[in-house]
Amino acid sequence: MADQPLLAVLSHSLECGGVERITVNMAQHLVSQGHRVDLLLRVATGEFLAEIPAGVRVVELGRSHARALFRLVRYLQRERPRSLLTLMYPQNEIGLLARWLAGTRVRTLVSVRSMLSGQQEVVDFRWSLVRRIHAHCVRLLARCCYPCADGVVTVSDGAASDIAHITGLPLSRITVIRNPVIRPQLFSRAAERVTHPWLAGDGPPVILGVGRLQRIKDFTTLIKAFSLVRAQREARLVILGDGPERNSLLQLARERGVAADVDLPGFTGNPYPAMRAAAVLALTSRFDALPGVLIEALALGIPIVATDCPSGPREILRGGRYGELAPVGDAAGVAAAILRVLDGRSAAGAADPEWLEQFREETAMGRYLQLLADDAEG
Repeated sequence: MADQPLLAVLSHSLECGGVERITVNMAQHLVSQGHRVDLLLRVATGEFLAEIPAGVRVVELGRSHARALFRLVRYLQRERPRSLLTLMYPQNEIGLLARWLAGTRVRTLVSVRSMLSGQQEVVDFRWSLVRRIHAHCVRLLARCCYPCADGVVTVSDGAASDIAHITGLPLSRITVIRNPVIRPQLFSRAAERVTHPWLAGDGPPVILGVGRLQRIKDFTTLIKAFSLVRAQREARLVILGDGPERNSLLQLARERGVAADVDLPGFTGNPYPAMRAAAVLALTSRFDALPGVLIEALALGIPIVATDCPSGPREILRGGRYGELAPVGDAAGVAAAILRVLDGRSAAGAADPEWLEQFREETAMGRYLQLLADDAEG
């Protein structure tokens, strides 16, 4: 292992979320292949910390941008990793600036795992003007910084087009690598016992949502849609995840008169038994470059309803071949799609194994290793 090139991965934290889940997956795979890995975290917190393999060194840089930048400069000068992979704003910009200040030749790849055009939906600022200003700054920084990277990696064709449009980079400089979502552990963990009583029993069908409870995931539309479904038939809704929207979602369920059939039990490190037992997996995001939960549901053979948001759901579901697509923010449309699934009227079928291959760990990580390891040795 000591003879392998040192790979450093820069992320914010390991709190619950799709990006954090993929970060852990990548670290586990790189170590299993004999690579030395440093995981650089702005804040060394989060539910996924316990899953970091023993061979990975965790380095905490600091919450503030200035402190993280200073410590990253010192790290690059001291450790001189062969490659640095940065994940998301503002880690991408901090990583590129730190490389320049450190005066090192570390190969730096920036990874964009969300839609840059959807940044206004990501933040939780109360005032829309502040959200618009923040989103403009994110896009401006990307346009200034990304051309300095050795490579730009994203997760979907739609996200690549989005980056090209905002930064002015040609598509030829942007590499699309699907998230390494489908792993052997997915199926073994899905086979574990279901703990939620609604999913373990023989009661009404359960609609399942999974994700961080924040504006961009738009679980508000899911609860509104569920109330329309509930008006026509017995059903229950479980949303796994935590976040700032929790209280408002519970209040909405009460206002809609469905609070008794809605449960938000919080974050779970293993949502897969619940997914396997659910009647349908519902995703109602406003923006989502490549939602891993849809890929996991496809691999497990779970019926899917998703909003046709930019840009991942349509790509993952092949335009609706493998799942129902509904307009963004359209509670009635989401409800109608859920009812089609529950009533056995959906035309969507199971995903072909050949289609799922691009999302398998070996396939996706093989492409990352080409960028991170092979090129670093050249």
